This record gives sequence, structure tokens and C-alpha cells, in this order.
Amino acid sequence: MKLHVYKALWGMEGTYEEQLGKASAAGYYGIEAPLPPENDEHSFKQLLKRYDLSYIAQIVTHGDHSSSFAELVKRAATFQPVHIVAHSAKDSMSEDDQDRFYEQALRVEQEWEIPIGHETHRGRAMFTPWTTARLLRKFPELRITADFSHWVNVCESHLEDQEEDIALAVSKTIHIHGRVGYPEGPQIPHPASPYFQKELKLFMGWWQDIFRHQKDNGRANATFTAEFGPPGYMHTDPFTNKPIADLWEVNEWMADMVKENFNRLEWKGKLEG
Repeated sequence: MKLHVYKALWGMEGTYEEQLGKASAAGYYGIEAPLPPENDEHSFKQLLKRYDLSYIAQIVTHGDHSSSFAELVKRAATFQPVHIVAHSAKDSMSEDDQDRFYEQALRVEQEWEIPIGHETHRGRAMFTPWTTARLLRKFPELRITADFSHWVNVCESHLEDQEEDIALAVSKTIHIHGRVGYPEGPQIPHPASPYFQKELKLFMGWWQDIFRHQKDNGRANATFTAEFGPPGYMHTDPFTNKPIADLWEVNEWMADMVKENFNRLEWKGKLEG
């Protein structure tokens, strides 16, 4: 199994050409980003070809969530993405409404035959381990994009009491968002910080389990996006509001750490934090 690392455009500055050119020059396999504005669609597709970058499309449902999902997947399909990452439904929906949404979502996925990973995101139906586990048990065909930073934050814990539900999520993961959270927030200041080594090792262990499961089940490629975000997620100086770290460097550090440890997984059968 090979590791394909994607560059999140979230927080990057400049034109699409500058962003994709920088991602290509840095050696990324592809990019992950929301669908571009409609008037940029053609140029965006041309840039993907020019820089030989694969694409993971992000979509966010809204309003009538089922109709929104169908429309967004149809549009995303025109970009021929490797995966679609979906912020799906809402945490405030009743279980019956969530079930109706995912029944329809699975029909849409079957129609377009594009792997869709429903993200474990705050504010969405899969915002906790247990809400996600309920859906995964009811709809075994569902697959997720694992961003456990949200769960750690929502649950205000290191999820010590959620091992069974996490194991189920691991088995259903098709893509990883590599951001490290902590009980008081969705993003630690820097993954190299000596003050957050407990969280780093915890997340590396979860990602290890995902890679192992994928490899054991014959998957040819694993996909990973380092997804530390800009201010709003990144901590800032309280008096200047300037970010306390360089976003590009933070995500490069995270991606390099995962690549290094993935190679150990491939050849030694273990990862080290």
C-alpha cells in the first residue's frame, strides 16, 4: 500500500495557479479543497492537469440537505475527484431525519460511483463517536473521513471511554484529515510542541490503526491530508491577532511525520509517535 499525501488549500493565499503550483513544487500527490466558484471551474480543471495533481473535493450540505448533497455531488463529479469529503446533515436533526438523509446519500453515491467520506465534523450528524457509530451500524455501506480532532473537542476528553466506537470508525475510514485536537479545542498550537505530545501520540496511533486496517483489507493507496487551519483554528497572539505559527510549516511538519511513520508501518509493522 502506498501513501498519497494531499495538500489542503484551506488557509493558503494567492490565486489558484499560485496555490496549485506551490503544492506541485512541494511534491504533493494532489490537493484537497472545496469546489471552485463556477466561473473558475474550467481554469481549475486545467490547472489540475497542468500540475498533474489529483483532487479530493469538499462539499458542505445546507438547506434541504438531501437535495443539496445530490446537487453538490453531481457538480463535484465533473472534476473526476479521487474522493469527495462531505460535511453531511446536521447535529440538530432528529435520528429519523438523519436516517432519511443517509439513505438518499447512499443512493447518490451508487449513482456516481465516487467514494464519499462523510466527515466526523462538529455541527454535523457525525459530530461524536456514538452518533457516528449509530449511523455506521444502521448503514454499513457508509464510509467516513476521519477527523477525530472534532471528537476530542466535542467530548472534552481523550476518548478513553469510546474505544468500541472508534474501532468501528477506523474500519469505515477512507480518508484522514491530519489535524491534532485536544480536549479544549480542535487544534493544538503545533504538533511538534513538547506540551502536546500526549495528543500527538494518541492521534498517530489512531491513524496507524486506519492504515493497518486499509492495508490488511487490500487497499492499494491510503490518502492523508494534513489539515491544520488558519486563525479561527490556529491560536493567535491576544493583542495583535497574529498567528503564533506558520501554517504552511505546521502542515509540512505533520505531513512529513506521517510519511516517515508510514514507511515504518510498511516495513516494520509498527508506528512510533
